[in-house]
Amino acid sequence: MTSLYSIPITFNDGSEGDFGRFQGKAVMVVNVASECGFTRQYAGLEELYGKYRGQGLEILGVPCNQFGGQEPGADAEIAEFCERNFGVTFPLTSKANVLGKEQHPLFAELTRDDDGQPVKVKWNFEKFVINRAGELVGRFPSAVEPDSEDLLTAVEKALA
Repeated sequence: MTSLYSIPITFNDGSEGDFGRFQGKAVMVVNVASECGFTRQYAGLEELYGKYRGQGLEILGVPCNQFGGQEPGADAEIAEFCERNFGVTFPLTSKANVLGKEQHPLFAELTRDDDGQPVKVKWNFEKFVINRAGELVGRFPSAVEPDSEDLLTAVEKALA
């Protein structure tokens, strides 16, 4: 069992759990924001979720306000915004930091390079693809759209 699975998570509805909830599934973790130029990617992420969920893909949105203050809302406001504007059905966490001393442990783990050194998240909507064994198999910057060929290839490999 990978260390990812023991990382605690507080979901947007206030429920507590850990990343182990996703054990045996492929997961795409995305740091999200409601007032970003990339916010429209919620629609593509939801489409991707709909297409691959039956095959074992989960998407976990992690709202973050560290990039230009682009996620100022409270958890309930964020959830309502995502559902109303983009029909989001994939799980969201409570707002979390993806950088700095208060970095969420999930991002501390996901942003380590092969030598164990941290590689900072650069902006909202960075995507991390994790295979069914709990291994990070792809990291994609914000500008990579959810329907990009490279991202779809990584998701399909993670599901295999």
